[in-house]
Amino acid sequence: MRLKDKVTIVTGAASGFGEGIARLYAQEGAKVAVADINAAGAKSVAASIGANAIAVTCDVTKRADIDALVRATRDAFGGRIDVVVNNAGWTHRNRPLLEVDEATFDKVYAINVKSIFHMIHAIVPLMRQQKSGVILNVGSTAGIRPRPGLTWYNSSKGAVNLMSKSLAVELGPDNIRVNAICPVIGETGLLEEFMGMPDTPENRKKFLATIPLGRMSRPLDVARAALYLASDDAEFITGVEFPVDGGRTV
Repeated sequence: MRLKDKVTIVTGAASGFGEGIARLYAQEGAKVAVADINAAGAKSVAASIGANAIAVTCDVTKRADIDALVRATRDAFGGRIDVVVNNAGWTHRNRPLLEVDEATFDKVYAINVKSIFHMIHAIVPLMRQQKSGVILNVGSTAGIRPRPGLTWYNSSKGAVNLMSKSLAVELGPDNIRVNAICPVIGETGLLEEFMGMPDTPENRKKFLATIPLGRMSRPLDVARAALYLASDDAEFITGVEFPVDGGRTV
């Protein structure tokens, strides 16, 4: 029970990496706010976890929704919030950079980057009062070793990765740890968008050839990294880009 009685928030938790993190956190003793814009999905995940989870409908691009998420979590679980995982993310389809329109660019940055700005403003005052906290931002290997066709997405994740390092430096004196988790392309609902082509065995081979361990990331891979970084085992770990990538960035 590595997170026993820890109060946690996981955004984008109705599916994919976020769902994996929420489920593993609960298994390890945490109380979990399952936050997602997909209300039905969040309710389904929270219900399957049980009494130690609540579902909160949340559009992470809206400060009012983030504030409501923090309030709902504190009301449900006694006032503290120990761990926040900023997992909600979005991408444009893999395509030449000039084919991505401004509205799509703005959506990618609003979900991937500005959402963390909102969460930091909402959660840091509380964590400073507590004199402790863990913030995990799901970045990407795309922000370390970018693939062509995803320039604007890559740059948004580069921002997440660097933001996490800067937050770690600034919030360290408050005993708030901040790390970025950087998965390689994963088996999630956005896979075909990242690939820019149908998800067929033949098309997968093109991507698997760039990953030394020979497979894509899975929700449990990311969840295990998030568990370690949130736990007391990582009490002296802050400001890292933690690749979950099968060797892709090597």
